[in-house]
Order: sequence, then C-alpha cells, then structure tokens
Amino acid sequence: MATRRIVQSERTILDQDDTAEEKSNTSPAVPKDVIFKLLGFTAAMVVIPIGSYFLTVHKVFNGNSSLAGGMAAVLANVVLITYIIVAVKEDQTDLKKGTKPESKKTQ
Repeated sequence: MATRRIVQSERTILDQDDTAEEKSNTSPAVPKDVIFKLLGFTAAMVVIPIGSYFLTVHKVFNGNSSLAGGMAAVLANVVLITYIIVAVKEDQTDLKKGTKPESKKTQ
C-alpha cells in the first residue's frame, strides 16, 4: 500500500478556504422592478381575459359565449405580447447602459 506524506508547505482544502477572501455578493438575483413588472403582467393575464369575457358576453355579444371566449383569448395574447415587448426593451436598455449582470466565475 502506498501512503502519502504530508508536507508542511502544502495546504489542505480546509486551510485554503480560510485564507480565501472573496467579496460576498448579497445583491438580489432579480431586481425589484422586474419582479413588480412580472406580478403586474401576471395579474393582467388573470383579470383582463376573465373580466373581458364577463363584460362582453351579455353586453356586446348578446349571450354568445363563443365570441366572448374568443375575445378573451385575443386579449390574453395581447397581454402576453405586450409583456414580451416590455422585456425585450428593458434588456436592450440594460445593454446600452452597460449594466448587464456579471456572470459567475468558475474555478
């Protein structure tokens, strides 16, 4: 059996962890404004289609639930497309400002 000699100049993994002085990044992974936009669009995805269905089924389409459901589906797609446009524009403004989040370094 082979044995390994422990040399005093070598450091173990535990010793190396004690000496590593890296700055801790405690900033949130996702900014607050992004979370608020997501919550707003989530609420819009629930409220706008359902609300439009119940508002238009009797007043606009005279009880035709198929047309009211179609209108709700169209409005759900409008909210989704609007969210995508807002997200893309926000990403482009971040690139122009140069505030793109840093990627984590691998060792």
